[in-house]
Amino acid sequence: MKRGFTVVDLFSGGGGYSRGFEDAGFKVLTGVDNFPPAAKTFKVNFPHTCLIAEDIKEVTYKTFKSFSGFSPGDIDVVIASPPCEPFTSANPYRLRDPLDRLYSDPIGVLFLHAIRLIGELKPKVFVIENVPGILEGPIARHIKLELSRAGYDSVYFNVLKAEEHGTPSERVRVFVSNIELKPPKTPGPTVWEALRDLPPPGSHYPANHDYPQEPPRRHRSRIALMKWGEALISFKGANGSSHPNYIKLNPHKRAPTVMGSSRLIHPYEPRLLTVREQARLMGFPDYHIFLGSREAQYDMVGEAVPPPLARAIAAFIAEAMREL
Repeated sequence: MKRGFTVVDLFSGGGGYSRGFEDAGFKVLTGVDNFPPAAKTFKVNFPHTCLIAEDIKEVTYKTFKSFSGFSPGDIDVVIASPPCEPFTSANPYRLRDPLDRLYSDPIGVLFLHAIRLIGELKPKVFVIENVPGILEGPIARHIKLELSRAGYDSVYFNVLKAEEHGTPSERVRVFVSNIELKPPKTPGPTVWEALRDLPPPGSHYPANHDYPQEPPRRHRSRIALMKWGEALISFKGANGSSHPNYIKLNPHKRAPTVMGSSRLIHPYEPRLLTVREQARLMGFPDYHIFLGSREAQYDMVGEAVPPPLARAIAAFIAEAMREL
């Protein structure tokens, strides 16, 4: 990159979004996340970056000026990944009315705070990531209305698949932006291509590769008998939908969607994957570490934007900005 474009990461989590942008040559100036394990994880992986560990509802452009010294209009790109729970079909408790998910759900309104901050920071480009559920009913139309009020009349809802951009697992996400995103496609590797060179769990390197917790005792005898692609259990989502869990991975295919609440079974060993193995399936490099409890580590991996997909988006944006 001829010049270091700058980026601010809202709801920075464990840093998958920022990892991809930094790998593409962007300078990550600031991350915002008040979940303590995520804040610590982000800071240890991006020690040069300012981390604002505050409730985003209380953050304004003045907060950024105080912490980082920049003013509205100084930032090239703002990326944001507000929580998806109010919108995802995997959540059996999501509100029935789609607009209530955006305007009434106390977590859903965080999406609106992302839009508010984008309006205050006035970046040249913004990209908000979330699940396809934001396209249901009138939600997308109201997101577009709120972004127009924030000063952005051009709004695109880009549906991208992580597996088409270098990620070893499947993941469909919507990226709301003020420029159309069309990053070149690069198929991701298979499960075994991603995992085969890892040492046994418990080895000194890499981090987050300790032996995982055993599955419930009543399920252990079944794991060895399972076929590739088979799920041990399933759980109910919204509208009675069924979602598989404890899936035994097919080594010759890409993994199913890695989620914070999901666990995956090793293709050749009768055990669950380690945090590092699930991070590999999301495209995280081994030097990107995760802090906090084991559950928090799994959650940060599963809730991240896969770094290869983020890198593809970042490279596309950088090329577009050079032509502005």
